[in-house]
Amino acid sequence: MSVLAIVPARSGSKSVPDKNVASFRGKPLLVHSVVHGLAARNVDRLLVSTDSPRYRDIALAAGAEAPFLRPAALAGDLSTDVEVFTHALGWLEHHEGYRPDVCVHLRPTSPTRRVQDVENAIELLLSDPTADSVRSVTLAAQTPYKMWRLGEDGTLLPLLRTGPLEAYNMPRQSLPPVYVQNASVDVVRSSVILERGSMSGSRILPYVMDSFGDVDDWRELALLERDVPEGGVPRGLTFAFDLDGVLASLVPDGEYGRAEPLAAGVALARRLHEAGNRIVVYTARGSATGRDWLEVTRAQLLRWGVPHDALHFGKPAADYYVDDRMISLATLESWIEPGGQSRRKSA
Repeated sequence: MSVLAIVPARSGSKSVPDKNVASFRGKPLLVHSVVHGLAARNVDRLLVSTDSPRYRDIALAAGAEAPFLRPAALAGDLSTDVEVFTHALGWLEHHEGYRPDVCVHLRPTSPTRRVQDVENAIELLLSDPTADSVRSVTLAAQTPYKMWRLGEDGTLLPLLRTGPLEAYNMPRQSLPPVYVQNASVDVVRSSVILERGSMSGSRILPYVMDSFGDVDDWRELALLERDVPEGGVPRGLTFAFDLDGVLASLVPDGEYGRAEPLAAGVALARRLHEAGNRIVVYTARGSATGRDWLEVTRAQLLRWGVPHDALHFGKPAADYYVDDRMISLATLESWIEPGGQSRRKSA
């Protein structure tokens, strides 16, 4: 079975100009997908389909094939994947007499996918002759069983008509799991593309991944580069931990001496500190009343075993804090597995 990987990289992105060659960890974005495809043991050929001579030069320098420039008509905002793949397969068959059995779709916007995920998705399709394609998916953060659409008469109608009766009134935990495609790796038989005009066909196998991170704008690209370190736990960074509600339990009437440690926050602060990061604890204790909580807080941090390089008072009491570097404890935990490896594999 011949396997061809294609990296589509048009030059006309509106959200991020020249997104597909934007720098990510010192390399143009599309180069990461080229590297993934070339490293996969079950990929026979890899080519980049682009409309840009500059992108083509970048692809060639990275070791990809780029035997043609894609027509401008197939590089617009509304151009579809099936058009791009049909063009590439048609060009190869016409000029080389080459037609692969399987095509792998590697989007440049997933620079942190694992080579193993590419290989596994291919093997999954090859192991089932009845399957048309494999699509990588992630467990959806929101369930469509609790989503609605507006009827013509202005009433609410459930988005899904299938599933449990009145699913929208049921606890989320009791509803069927739902998955969303994460754009990391898709594998499809060439015959499905050329003979049915489809990138998926009718029998699609899931390749389930545990993360989602498609890059669509500058903010996503910056967050991905800053927050997904190579090798797992970040090192050499400064993490500012709020005290109450993150490291300590919230208490009524500001009686902070009654606070108890929050195990998840304390454990995460310890792991980050042990990995070589700087931990700063900051708090609004006493800012509204003028009471001095310094000694009580120091004793609590010592007793709870919270590592910290600095303790800052003077944070103003407020209902909401707006911060361009804000990250929730849950999100930070989701990036780091107990074994010290980042959970996020895609993007």
